[in-house]
Amino acid sequence: MAKDKDTTNLFDYTEDSIKSLDWKEHIRLRPGMYIGKLGDGASPDDGIYVLVKEVMDNCIDEYTMGYGKAVELAIEGKTVTVRDYGRGIPLGKVVDVVSKINTGAKYDSKAFQKSVGLNGVGTKAVNALSYYFKVTAIRDGKEKTAEFERGVLIKEHKEAKTTEANGTMVTFIPDETVFKNYKFLPEFLENQIWNYCFLNAGLKIHFNGKTFLSKNGLLDLLQRKTNEDEIRYPIIHITGEDIEVAITHNNDYGEDIYSFVNGQHTTQGGTHQQAFREAYVKTIRDFFKKDYDASDIRTGIVAAVSVRVVEPVFESQTKTKLGSVNVDIDGPSMKQFVGDFMSRELDNFLHKNPTIAEALKKRIEQSERERKELAGIKKLANERAKKANLHNRKLRDCRYHLDDDAPAKNKEEFVAKQKETTIFITEGDSASGSITKARNVETQAVFSLRGKPLNCFGLTKKVVYENEEFNLLQHALNIEEGLEGLRFNNVVIATDADVDGMHIRLLLMTFFLQFFPDLVKHEKVYVLETPLFRVRNKQETIYCYDESEKQAAMKKLGTKPEVTRFKGLGEISPDEFAQFIAQDMRKQLMRVEEGDHIQHLLEYYMGKNTPDRQEFIISNLRIETDKVEEPA
Repeated sequence: MAKDKDTTNLFDYTEDSIKSLDWKEHIRLRPGMYIGKLGDGASPDDGIYVLVKEVMDNCIDEYTMGYGKAVELAIEGKTVTVRDYGRGIPLGKVVDVVSKINTGAKYDSKAFQKSVGLNGVGTKAVNALSYYFKVTAIRDGKEKTAEFERGVLIKEHKEAKTTEANGTMVTFIPDETVFKNYKFLPEFLENQIWNYCFLNAGLKIHFNGKTFLSKNGLLDLLQRKTNEDEIRYPIIHITGEDIEVAITHNNDYGEDIYSFVNGQHTTQGGTHQQAFREAYVKTIRDFFKKDYDASDIRTGIVAAVSVRVVEPVFESQTKTKLGSVNVDIDGPSMKQFVGDFMSRELDNFLHKNPTIAEALKKRIEQSERERKELAGIKKLANERAKKANLHNRKLRDCRYHLDDDAPAKNKEEFVAKQKETTIFITEGDSASGSITKARNVETQAVFSLRGKPLNCFGLTKKVVYENEEFNLLQHALNIEEGLEGLRFNNVVIATDADVDGMHIRLLLMTFFLQFFPDLVKHEKVYVLETPLFRVRNKQETIYCYDESEKQAAMKKLGTKPEVTRFKGLGEISPDEFAQFIAQDMRKQLMRVEEGDHIQHLLEYYMGKNTPDRQEFIISNLRIETDKVEEPA
C-alpha cells in the first residue's frame, strides 16, 4: 500500500495557530475596522480626518455637557493639536484613557448622556496610528502629561502645578508607515468644523487663525449648502427637545438630506434619516389632504435633521450609519419620535406660513407633472435596460454591494468591504478591458461607455431614459430613485488624459450634476488619476503624474532611462493598472463649492459659447515661447 503524501505542515490548526494581539497591534493590523479606509487625505473620509474627528468628538461632548465654550484646532504640516476647555481627563487616568481599550467615562450614561463615542476606542485608535501622540489633562491647577510613539508609552510626566484653564490638549502626528504620502486639505477640515458648529449653536472653534461660529444651527447649515437664487421658498427651521430640522426645495432632481446623531454626520443615513423621510411625506399628505406620490413630495428636497439619543447604536466604529435605537433607553422608537415631532411642528409651521405652504405645493405639483410625462417612456426604457443587461457586457459587476444585507457572520468585515465598492466608468474596449483584468473582483466593477456621451445640459430628465448609454448607466448605479439605492460607494470616472478623454470627463460630470447632483454633493464621484509617464531602467521603474515628476525621475535614474508617454488607458497593461487602482489609488474628488449654483456653473462651462467663457479661455492661454527655436 502506497504511503500517503505527508501533509503535516499544510493547514495545521494547533495551539501555535492562536495569536493574541495587544490593543495597539490589533488596531495597526486592522485599521479599517476602527477608522474606515486609510487614503492620503485626498478624500474627506480618509483616515487622517477620522483621527482629527475622534479627538474633536471628545471636545464636543464636553461642550454638550456644558463645559467649555471654545475648542482650538491647529494643524502645522502633519502635526495636529486639539485643545478644549472642558473638565479635563481625571489626572490619575490620563494614560489609561488613551491606551486601554474599553476604558472611558462614556460607559456611564450619567456622565455623558448623549455623546458620540461610546465604544472607548477613539483616542486609542489615534494613539496607535500616530507616530507621536501626546496628551495633557488640566484640572484645578494641576496638569498631567503622557507621551507615546505608535501607541507605546515613552514618557509619563509627573503631576505639576499650572495656571492654565481646565481642559484637555492632544497633539499627534499620523504615522506615515500607515498613511502613505498624506496631506491635510484645509477645505475638508473646515467643512468638518462647520458641521460641529451648525450642530452646536454658540460653540466657537478656532482653526489656524480662523474662528467658526453658528448662531442658528441647521438653518445656517442649509444656507451654506444652498444658494438663495435656487431655493423655491425660505428655509423651514423647526426645533424640539433632542431634535432639529431644516427643510427647503430647489429645482434639482433627487433628494439631498444631511443627517446627524449626537453631532455625528451619518453620511450613510440610518433609522433617523428614514424616519424623517417617511414622516415628512405623511405630514405633507395630511396637511394638503391629498395622497401625493412620495417621490413627488421629496424630489428637489434639501434638508438637514439632527437628533440626540441615549446610547446610539451605529453599524460600525466609524459611525456613519445609525442602527435600530430608541431615543431614550425606555423611550419611543426613532420612527415614533420623529413622526410625532414632524406631524406637530411642521404642520403648525405650514399653517402659520401659508405663502411657504403654497410654494411647497407648487413644487410638488411640478414634480407630479414631470413624473407623469415620463411614465410611459420610463417603462419602455426600463424594459430595454433589463433586456440589455441580459445580452451585453457593459457592466462587469463586483461581489459586494451597498444594497445587499450583511451576513450574520463577519458583519464588520462585510460592511468594511461595502465601503470599498467602486465602479469605474470608462470609454472604449481597450481601456475597459485593462481595468477589468486588473480590478479586484470583490469590490471593483467596470462600466464601459460607447463613444462620447451626449451633452445633456439644459435637457430634461426625459433624455436619461431616451439615451441608451445614460439609461444603462443609471440602472448600473441604481440611482433612478435617488442616492438611497446607490450600489457602489465610489463612482470613478476613468478616461484618457488627452483632449477627447477630458471632454468625455466633462460630459459625464454634466450628467451627474444635471440629473443626480446629490451624488456629487455627498462626495461619491471621483476622477481617476493615472500616470502620464513611465520612467525606468533595468533596476527601477517610476510612474509619473506630471512633467515635474518625470524630470525628477529621469534625474534620479540617470544614464538615459527609457521614458514612455501613456496616450490612453488602453496602453497601460493590466499588471500596471492593478497598482493604480489599488486601495491607495490616486483620484480627485468631484466637488462643488458650498453655495455654488449648479445651473450657473453648467451654463458657464457646458452651455453656449458665451463671451465670459471666451474671455476666460483667452486670458488663460499659455504661450510656450521658451520652447520656440530661432531660425539658423
